[in-house]
Amino acid sequence: METVYDAAGGDEGLVQLAAAWHARVLADEVVSHAFSHGFHPDHTYRLAAYWIEALGGPPAYTSSFGTESSVVLMHSGNGPHEDMDRRAITCFDQALTDIGLTADNRVRPVLHDYFAWSTTVSMARYHGPNDQVPTDLTVPRWSWDGLQH
Repeated sequence: METVYDAAGGDEGLVQLAAAWHARVLADEVVSHAFSHGFHPDHTYRLAAYWIEALGGPPAYTSSFGTESSVVLMHSGNGPHEDMDRRAITCFDQALTDIGLTADNRVRPVLHDYFAWSTTVSMARYHGPNDQVPTDLTVPRWSWDGLQH
């Protein structure tokens, strides 16, 4: 069975998507605030590695860059930010178009659902102090049927 990772173009497709999304969020007056403190020079590749792993590819992120707990920790402790989340999701949808995943492409709604869930649920679980983030979280896996348990 083809994975979402494969249908999205594998490593190359997800690096393109990460680059397109990153460009979009840096241009957004609200979402860009999340990057105002700076970001890792390899952010695009690290983000792509995370998506590769989450969408059915090899453990590209956890074998080289960090853990799920470290990712969630980076996104925690800032309180709720629903407007920023909505705008980040819009940027993601625009990035899908930028890389050629149009409305008739079967992987587009799955990628949208993954990113929306990841943004509003997985990365938004801990609004308070960062010490609330457990140290043993694992990268959530997403398939054609949604979150895998």
